Amino acid sequence: MGKPTKQRRKGQVAARAKGPSGAGMAMVKNNPFEVKVNKQKFNILGRRTKHDVGLPGVSRSKAVKKRTQTLLKEYKEREKSSVFKDKRFGEYNTKISPEEKMMKRFALERQQNHEKKSIYNLNEDEELTHYGQSLADIEKLNDVIDSDSDTEERGILSAELTAAHFGGGGGLLRRKALTGEQDEEEEKPKSRKELIEELIAKSKQEKRERQTQRENALELTEKLDTDWKEIQTLLSHKTPKSERKDKEEEKPKPDEYDMIVRELGFEMKAQPSDRMKTEEELAKEEQERLQKLEADRLRRMHGKDEQENKKKPKHMSADDLADGFILDKDDRRLLSYKGGKLNVGNEEEEGGNEEEEGESEEESEGEPGREDEEEAIVEEDDATDSPSDLESDMGSEEEVTANEEQKKKHKENEQKLQSEEEQNAKIEAARSELPYTFTVPESYEKLKSLLFGRKIEEQLVILERIQKCNHPSLAVGNKAKLEKLFGFLLEYIGELATVEPPELGTIDKLVLPLYSLCQMFPEAASSSVKFVLQDAAHDMEEMIEVKGRATFPGLDMFIYLKITAIVFPTSDFWHPVVTPALVYMSQLLTKCQVMTLQDVVKGLFVCCLFLEYVSLSQRFIPELINFLVGILHIAIPQKQPQGYTLVHPFRPAGKNSELLLVCDKKDMETWQKQNLPLSIMTRLKESSKTEINHFRLSCLAVCLDLIKKCAALYESLSSFHEIMQPIRVLLTEHIPVSEYPKQLQELHKNALKEIEDKGKHYTSMVCEKKKPVPLKLYMPKIVKVLEFGRKQGGSKEEQERKRLIHKHKREFKGAVREIRKDNQFLARMQLSEIMERDSDRKRKVKNLFNSLATQEGEWKAMKRKKFKN
Repeated sequence: MGKPTKQRRKGQVAARAKGPSGAGMAMVKNNPFEVKVNKQKFNILGRRTKHDVGLPGVSRSKAVKKRTQTLLKEYKEREKSSVFKDKRFGEYNTKISPEEKMMKRFALERQQNHEKKSIYNLNEDEELTHYGQSLADIEKLNDVIDSDSDTEERGILSAELTAAHFGGGGGLLRRKALTGEQDEEEEKPKSRKELIEELIAKSKQEKRERQTQRENALELTEKLDTDWKEIQTLLSHKTPKSERKDKEEEKPKPDEYDMIVRELGFEMKAQPSDRMKTEEELAKEEQERLQKLEADRLRRMHGKDEQENKKKPKHMSADDLADGFILDKDDRRLLSYKGGKLNVGNEEEEGGNEEEEGESEEESEGEPGREDEEEAIVEEDDATDSPSDLESDMGSEEEVTANEEQKKKHKENEQKLQSEEEQNAKIEAARSELPYTFTVPESYEKLKSLLFGRKIEEQLVILERIQKCNHPSLAVGNKAKLEKLFGFLLEYIGELATVEPPELGTIDKLVLPLYSLCQMFPEAASSSVKFVLQDAAHDMEEMIEVKGRATFPGLDMFIYLKITAIVFPTSDFWHPVVTPALVYMSQLLTKCQVMTLQDVVKGLFVCCLFLEYVSLSQRFIPELINFLVGILHIAIPQKQPQGYTLVHPFRPAGKNSELLLVCDKKDMETWQKQNLPLSIMTRLKESSKTEINHFRLSCLAVCLDLIKKCAALYESLSSFHEIMQPIRVLLTEHIPVSEYPKQLQELHKNALKEIEDKGKHYTSMVCEKKKPVPLKLYMPKIVKVLEFGRKQGGSKEEQERKRLIHKHKREFKGAVREIRKDNQFLARMQLSEIMERDSDRKRKVKNLFNSLATQEGEWKAMKRKKFKN
């Protein structure tokens, strides 16, 4: 079976080798390396193979030959604008023999010569003419005389002809006639006098003509003006001014739109403002302002005057033009005389001595009699001028001057004392002022020394100035310092909460700088609060391990939880700080036992915090509902839980199962609803029995208010009635509402109404109408195979589509292969051109070197001959 197949293949190879070039195919047949046989794994009967034997060398040579004829020609003619086309008949037709080509070309040439109609072909027997005249007659120079023309008048132009064809003929004749008359006149010569008279006459005539032209122009303009006025009145339809004055018509009022347009035209345009300053620029300006104020405070504290820091005026020469002079204020001084001398003092000195002048005026007013006596003495002195009187006057003058000097000294001492007192007062005021610049405290003790014992306003100012003077954009290490400040401030707030009594007002004000620091450094703030929560949870676990039970923490921890709700967002699904805080609060309500009334207050405060945390997210907190059920349980007298279950830390019966039970009716009557302050957690032990009963009723009122809020918060839940069932049972069946005050009864009624008014939102389970779509699974796709290598086909369209896709892929691969081979062929051609150019250049260079060497040798030989000679 195998031998006949081999013989058949050899026969097929021999049959394919036969072709147009028998010698080449014979060489291929004799060369076994040119034949490629595609072996098959299995021989199948009835299947004809197309490509079992191939000739790669022959196909490669054919492809190269085809590319040289087509692609290489295009490559060589790529930069040529014109193309030479060979239009010779049968030049590239190999089917026609050369003899047939020659015969056909000769026949075409004779046909073209016979049908040629060119008038410039002189070999043809056609007569050429020019304006109906034969060119042969023209070449013989025989003049043909027309019958219309006259031989006698040939060559003569008449005046009518020139006037008709050229124009100006009549003018020429007239000019000839005039010139003939002038020639006769010019025969007589004119004297000098006649010439001058003729010139004067011409000038007068020109002057008259100009005057007449001017007068005519004036008359025409006046006429035009009058005509224009008449036409203008007709065109414009306007009444003249005289008639307008007589009949003044009212002008129509402008519309609202026109008025608005005019107002917009006169409206002020927006002026360009300065650009918005960045946060860094604002921080720098604030730091410079605070530094300037601090320098001013230190100067006042050291008692330095402002005038010492003022710059003295520079010396100005007489040639100074004072270009930079600006008159800010009127610095002119009034002339005044003091003590008989000219007083040229500053305005500030005058202002400072106003009080002294006032005192001197009071003294002068207080001694009017003395002034009158002095005036009388002066009048007497004027009346009598004897020598003895003059001597006495001299003595009295000396005494007066001595007294005035003593008064001046006394006033100067008083002024010095007053100035010293004022200076000391200024120094004390400067010392009592807060510094304007602060450095960030490096430890908690330094922050405590800055803030503790001061007013809350001063503490806020100090924290604000610390942040402004140490903004992160002003220096490199300020960010780390302010991050530490958040932790120090948090610790300081916790210490204020532990003080007796707790400074809750101060804590409330300090939340604002804490919030600003958290906004600036959220990561540091979150790490600080998380550390506090971890520490508190660790303490709770240690207490449970040691004592077996846990107690509620102090007021500082509750303040931290409240600050967490203010500073961080509580509506997130998960938050790195709020989520641990929620877990810690749920542990407080489940693990901490309720032993005293303080524990009840702390638990209710945690419930309030829970509602604040989940007010936006509406997250269900089961610990909250269970704790409220326990609070209601410890307020009822009979301890038989029916319709509800208690959860730890509450017990059905025991020592602390009646913490909120009030039996005194007098205390119930005197109770009034009021909010529970947080400070009551520490000072409840010192209260009386009546205050304790009032406190119990207040706790119960807070519990009812929280129940109402929970009902409003969880009303959208489908299991709302099941969740609130224990609370509804307690409110309707167990709590003695009739014994409580009216305000508490109203709260009970509102809470119960809030629970019962909510409708049930149950939806019955119904099967879906459509069959649910199953999920996509990674299952194997099983395809039936009818024959080996062929898949089961669908319709005819699908089979045709697959066949076309397969054909497209095959053709695409073949085209890519051909393009790749074309590129390789062009690369070989380019490389051969480059190598040819290089070899040509090397040959030329070698020839040049040879010619230069021969020239050099000849020159040296000639030189040697010259030396020998």
